[in-house]
Amino acid sequence: MSPDGWHTSEDLDGFLARAGDFLRSRPAPHTVPLTVTEGLRTRGAHAHGAGTPVFGWLEREGSVHGAYLRTPPHPMLLTPLAPGDADTLTAHLAGLCHALPGVTADSETAAAFADAWYRRTGAAPTLHERQRLYRLGRLTPPDPLPDGRARVADERDRELLMVWYEEFTEAVGDPAPTNPGSWADARIASGGATLWESPDGTPVSMAGLTPMVAGQIRVAPVYTPARLRGRGYAAAATAAVSRAALAAGADEVLLFTDLANPTSNALYQRIGYRPVSDFAVWHFSAT
Repeated sequence: MSPDGWHTSEDLDGFLARAGDFLRSRPAPHTVPLTVTEGLRTRGAHAHGAGTPVFGWLEREGSVHGAYLRTPPHPMLLTPLAPGDADTLTAHLAGLCHALPGVTADSETAAAFADAWYRRTGAAPTLHERQRLYRLGRLTPPDPLPDGRARVADERDRELLMVWYEEFTEAVGDPAPTNPGSWADARIASGGATLWESPDGTPVSMAGLTPMVAGQIRVAPVYTPARLRGRGYAAAATAAVSRAALAAGADEVLLFTDLANPTSNALYQRIGYRPVSDFAVWHFSAT
C-alpha cells in the first residue's frame, strides 16, 4: 500500500473486487470506466489495445474514494478527484516510472491532473478535446424520420462495421483500433450495433450501444460517412438505439459529444438528451 492511499495493480478481478462498488455507486460519471472494464472482463485484456491494462484506486480508512485505469495506447481514465488527490496520484505514478500519453476525466479533474503532471514530469499538456456527457430524458424521435428503417447489425455487416469503426476512430482522433474485427464481433453478438438503411437496403449510418453495467448504457459510437451527413440518418439511428436501451431496462441512457461540434450537440438535445457534466481529454508531450 502506498502511504498516500493509492494502489496500483494489473489484476482486473482484484481491482473490481476492491473498486467495483465505488464505480457502480455513480454510474453516469463513471460510465467509461464501467464499460471499459466490462469489455476487458468479457473480451480479454487486449480488448481496448495491445498494451497491458493497469488499474488503480484511492483508499482511505477502508473506503475507496477514486480510481483510474489505463489501456495503452489510450489516455488514462480518471474518476472525479479533489485537486489534492490528483496531485498525489501524479507523485504515485511518477514514482512507478509510468509514462502517460494523456488523461480523460471530468473537466476539473483532468485540468488538475494535467497541471500536476506537468509540474511533476515536465510533460507539457495540450487540450485535445472538450466533451459533454448527456443523459436521456424523454425520447423524442425525429419527425419526420428520413426514409428507410433501423436494423440491428448481424454477420453480413461485419466488414462494414470494421471499416466504419476504423473511420470513426480516425475522425475523432483516437488511436487506431488494434483489432476492429473483435470489436465488430462483440457488437454483433450483443446486438450492440444498429444500422439505419435506406429504402433499398443500403446502410447509411451506424449507432452503437455499450453493454449495460450498473443500470447504465451508453450510446457509442455514432457514425455516418461524410458524404451522407446532413440528411438526418444519425438522429434516426440514435433514436432507434436509445429506444432499444430503454426497452432493455436501462435506468440511464448516456452519450458523449464533442463540444466543438455544435451540430451533434443540438441534434442530441432535440431527441431528448440533457447535459450532465463536462469532460476533457488532455494529451501530454514526450519527456
